[in-house]
Amino acid sequence: MKKIVVEGLKYKYPLSDKLALNDLSFEVNEGEFIGIIGKNSAGKSTVCQALVGLVPHFYKGAYGGKVLVDGLEVKNSSIADISLKVGMVFQNPFTQVTGSKMTVYEEIAFGLENIGLPRPVIIERIDYVLDLLKIEQVKDHNPFDLSGGQMQRMAIASIIAMQPDILVLDEPTSQLDPAGSEEVFSAIQKLSKQGITVVLAEHKMEKVAQYCNRVLLLHEGKMVDFDTPEKVFSRKDLEDHGVVAPVYTRLCKALGIKKAGSDCYPVTLEDAEKALRGQIG
Repeated sequence: MKKIVVEGLKYKYPLSDKLALNDLSFEVNEGEFIGIIGKNSAGKSTVCQALVGLVPHFYKGAYGGKVLVDGLEVKNSSIADISLKVGMVFQNPFTQVTGSKMTVYEEIAFGLENIGLPRPVIIERIDYVLDLLKIEQVKDHNPFDLSGGQMQRMAIASIIAMQPDILVLDEPTSQLDPAGSEEVFSAIQKLSKQGITVVLAEHKMEKVAQYCNRVLLLHEGKMVDFDTPEKVFSRKDLEDHGVVAPVYTRLCKALGIKKAGSDCYPVTLEDAEKALRGQIG
């Protein structure tokens, strides 16, 4: 089932002479974990904003084409209606904290209360996301007393608690250390396996390679490729688009070692280890 359909999407921010998105077309299936990569200004964040309706409803500007999320056309729908289907986590968690709640627990409950869920359901969902994101120990803390990493995980928990069909994340681990990043990616992968569709803009290529089913490579607002991590990261012109392949891919490429029966290089540690053992054996 197609959860996201983008057809000929073009967008230009107000006061800009350049298209931020230039004729993008792609589809995402239910339960897929999609990564969006590209250098700064490639259009990654703008795609994320287009999927949740901030483009064009909030940022305005010139807009063309069509975006469907779970059958809902973004351009002709309100952000309130879109938010019932799509949840977004921003790069900076401060932009998602309401500032009106005294504890992390209350902050996560805010959105659930707004849509009128019964108290037992709210409690059940909050307890679930606190455990999922490993932040039970700070549930009674003031949100503004948290570290950057803890605040980001709280922001993610607040969105996951709403149980959207589609989860859009714009560099969600930018505030996290390696251990925190791994916890978040593992949690997101678990949600994807439960059927939630995930779209992730990310600069950490090793994580994209490890967790994403397919990768959307953007350059100056245009789609360069949309394929498996192995195929995208094995492109000869990858660095021309401002992207450095995962370290395991670069190592295997330098050694001339490809995956068995494939024209692609390994992209994860596990695949690289198998390929190297195959060469030695």
